[in-house]
Amino acid sequence: MYARPEMQHLLKPLVTSWGYEPETPGASAFVDLHEWWGTRDIAAFLSVPAAIQFQEQYRWDKVRAASHELAKTAQRRICELTGLAPLHPDDDSWFAQMSAAPLPADTDIAVLKSRLYDQHSIEVPLIAWNNSKLIRVSIQGYNSKRDVDHLLRALNVLLGRR
Repeated sequence: MYARPEMQHLLKPLVTSWGYEPETPGASAFVDLHEWWGTRDIAAFLSVPAAIQFQEQYRWDKVRAASHELAKTAQRRICELTGLAPLHPDDDSWFAQMSAAPLPADTDIAVLKSRLYDQHSIEVPLIAWNNSKLIRVSIQGYNSKRDVDHLLRALNVLLGRR
């Protein structure tokens, strides 16, 4: 982290830890305050072998591939529903388990988001970006075709397509 010397006194450390009181006369209090955040928690590193074993045991490569296929299906079906072209090809090199699809320009995404949740119990990100309205669909190992069907039925009703 860098801060101009005249602004350093305004920055406080995220964690009060070693070095909070400078020990060396003339040392940089800014560096002393921010260079050490305490004991490093190595639990995440220690869990890596178990995570690898879990993925091997449950054939996670197949789960990822199935999730990608379902994400492709969701993107295609949303584009068919809206009549809008996809933002990118459905080629495996463009996305894995999460994709975005365009929504009609006149979509009020705040209202649509509320109605998806309140009326259909669907939580999905809707984004206004670069003069576009988008829906972001993320498929995980626990999602199924039934979930995508539910989303498409709700979008069909709420976007006034039937």
